[in-house]
Amino acid sequence: FSRMKPVIVVHGGAGRIFKEREEGCRAGVVRAALRGYRVLRQGGSAVDAVEEAVRSMEDDPHFNAGCGSVLNEKGEVEMDAIIMDGKNLDSGAVSAVKCIANPVKLARLVMEKTKHMLLTDHGAHLFAQTMGIPEVPGEKLITERSRERWKKNLEPDSNPEEFQKDLGTVGAVAIDSEGNVACATSTGGLSNKLIGRVGDTACIGSGGYADNHSGATSTTGHGESIMKVVLARLILYHMEQGMSPEVAADTALDYMKTRVGGLGGVIVVSKAGEWAARFSTKQMSWATIENDNLHYGIYAGEKHTKPVDEALASEREGL
Repeated sequence: FSRMKPVIVVHGGAGRIFKEREEGCRAGVVRAALRGYRVLRQGGSAVDAVEEAVRSMEDDPHFNAGCGSVLNEKGEVEMDAIIMDGKNLDSGAVSAVKCIANPVKLARLVMEKTKHMLLTDHGAHLFAQTMGIPEVPGEKLITERSRERWKKNLEPDSNPEEFQKDLGTVGAVAIDSEGNVACATSTGGLSNKLIGRVGDTACIGSGGYADNHSGATSTTGHGESIMKVVLARLILYHMEQGMSPEVAADTALDYMKTRVGGLGGVIVVSKAGEWAARFSTKQMSWATIENDNLHYGIYAGEKHTKPVDEALASEREGL
């Protein structure tokens, strides 16, 4: 039994990333990948690693998840998250949750402490209380930027669709040294969405899927389009038919674009530890660590590489 080389891949959302936010998004996905990788390097599980990576991005206001989530039509934050363990297909998800800092943590508790897979709104809130998860005032999760955008979208001549392009769902996939895979995805959803709207993120097979028999994937982009084609599961299906992660991702994204006109992005890791980060939008912030090298980028064709130890050292100086 040969031990796998652990791999982690993260994304900070597909869409349009404004110039002044690029650096923050790059730094944010790199930090998340390093945190997840540290877990793997210490012998932690893929599930621990993806949770850690996603929590890092939920706490980062650059991303539309946790703190920094976009606002619904009433100006409130409602968040969705999912986590899945490829070993036994266990999964936990929450939807429309308010006033908690890390929805992915709650999703993991749903997976481990209940017989259910998805808890929503008030029920998720009660469960969080039972589990002793501290409540944070809704205001704490709202950034100036989210409020500005919400106001802009309320103007009669506004086009919220225009703004949807800057999406920023976050996600992570990993394979650990035992060959187990996992995925996690978290989002604040669509700006000015109807109250109670649930997108792809909380839905198994759409926002993410993990199966040791094929691999793991986490998606980002237009939620309704992703749900129509069950994007995460579709990618793994293509891999089961023998496609590489990259070809499988491109094939599925291409199908979503031609069939329903939807754009998005995905990260993938196969059961053999091959990975991909692909998108049909203009940009997607992503980072990955494999073989002690960190790779990251935002634009199509962009790929920076540096030794992980160097990255960890500069991360420590920055803390």
